[in-house]
Amino acid sequence: MRYVYGITAALLLGGSAATLATSVGAQTAQNEPGTISAATPRPGAPMSFADLAARLQPAVVNISTRQSIQVSRNPGVPPGFEEFFRRFGGRTPQGGQGEGDGGTVTQRGGSLGSGFIISPDGYIVTNNHVISPARGGATVEEITVTMTDRKEYQARLIGRDVESDLALLKIEARGLPFVRFGDSTRTRVGEWVVAIGNPFGLGGTVTAGIVSALHRSIQGGTAYDRYIQTDASINTGNSGGPMFDIAGNVIGINTALISPTGGNVGIGFAIPAEQASPVIDALRRGQRPQRGYIGVSLQPLDESVAQALGIPKDRGELIRGVTAGGAAERAGIQQGDVIVRVAGREVTPDESLAFIVSQQPVGSRVPVDLIRNGRRQTVNVVVAQRPTTEELARLNGIETEDEPGIRQQPDNEQSTGQRSARASLGVTVQTLTPEIARTLRITDPATRGVVVASVDPSSDAATKGVQQGDVIVSINQRSTRTPEEAAAAVEAARSGGRQSVLLLVRRGNAPPLYVGVDIRR
Repeated sequence: MRYVYGITAALLLGGSAATLATSVGAQTAQNEPGTISAATPRPGAPMSFADLAARLQPAVVNISTRQSIQVSRNPGVPPGFEEFFRRFGGRTPQGGQGEGDGGTVTQRGGSLGSGFIISPDGYIVTNNHVISPARGGATVEEITVTMTDRKEYQARLIGRDVESDLALLKIEARGLPFVRFGDSTRTRVGEWVVAIGNPFGLGGTVTAGIVSALHRSIQGGTAYDRYIQTDASINTGNSGGPMFDIAGNVIGINTALISPTGGNVGIGFAIPAEQASPVIDALRRGQRPQRGYIGVSLQPLDESVAQALGIPKDRGELIRGVTAGGAAERAGIQQGDVIVRVAGREVTPDESLAFIVSQQPVGSRVPVDLIRNGRRQTVNVVVAQRPTTEELARLNGIETEDEPGIRQQPDNEQSTGQRSARASLGVTVQTLTPEIARTLRITDPATRGVVVASVDPSSDAATKGVQQGDVIVSINQRSTRTPEEAAAAVEAARSGGRQSVLLLVRRGNAPPLYVGVDIRR
């Protein structure tokens, strides 16, 4: 499972749907239509889930891993106490801070989670994070699958997909109980659901609730950030377990929860079957999952950014960067464009651009509607294959670092443009020179703009997170290479009746970000 609380996220260790399981002989799936009709509670008013649970539970398994973790060892610290000294700053018997030259020691660890069998010959679906190393330096040595009758099997990993957090395992067995994926596109808010899993390592546990919401975003609009929300009890160890509808169909894979305590508070999330099924199908064939990609970095249209652009919020997504040589660049899409429709589907918080594009066939040519400088236009994009997570990290730039500040000029040295920028935006700026770029450790020689020398803490810019040392690349899509150009762009917006401006801000070597700043006095 994954916890999501405020801005804190932690792993809880513990496209169209396709039929994945194939019959072997006369064996049928545990949730085969007609086999549980007598056990199905009357829709809308279930009297009992007992018969439904009894039929489905044998196809749900517990998954555990055995892991080895290499940690540095201080000769004077007993194994297992290194973290204690690091956390509380105590001096070790050797006089160190929990670090030493005693080499490394191997510690044992593991994880607990859930999964479900999708074929009688032992293919099992779970979350990738359930069977992944628990920390850096850890190695997964063994994956164990435990059935409801407590029989254990050693599993091998068939494939994993980090992007969707899914994995496929295989055990050597025949005639196993199994279940099939259902059609999650027909799921409605308010319908009953049943979750079966291994919370806190207790073993097979059944909980019930309703679908609280659909298409829920908890990760910021990625291609797979589109979850089913439920109030069925989901806890540590439920990761990878199935979410069933009232007819016994697998409509989701339990994977995350929101909680201030780490325990269930009635807000759990499942990956919809419509997204999981094609991925698992590809892994089973030994293939890499296919998902569309056009080569852009995105930013949602929050209220301040939308106001600065003069368009409605929550309709479309802002292009904050375009990958050089990618499909979007070849089609003419530019930084600062707002994409509002792809392949005839409106871009909204429920239908994010990343999700819509990921569903398009690789190699297909799709129309993309965008707004540029207040005018709507359409371009055609040939959809490419999405790179791996590692490749994307290289394409999207360098991790953000805390950058040193720059020298603020005294008031008598500030230009008219600088004074105007302070009055309008609440910031003082100066031209980015090679010397200042070196001071800020900016390595991209193409970076141009004005550097924020100081920020009025009571300004809207400060509220929006603008900091000393940030580089303002443009204001309302106008380049700002000097303080005078920055002041002119703000004044042009004010003369045009705008109440806010759109800043393109770059911090260090990280990709730039658009920020809407109020300019009302």
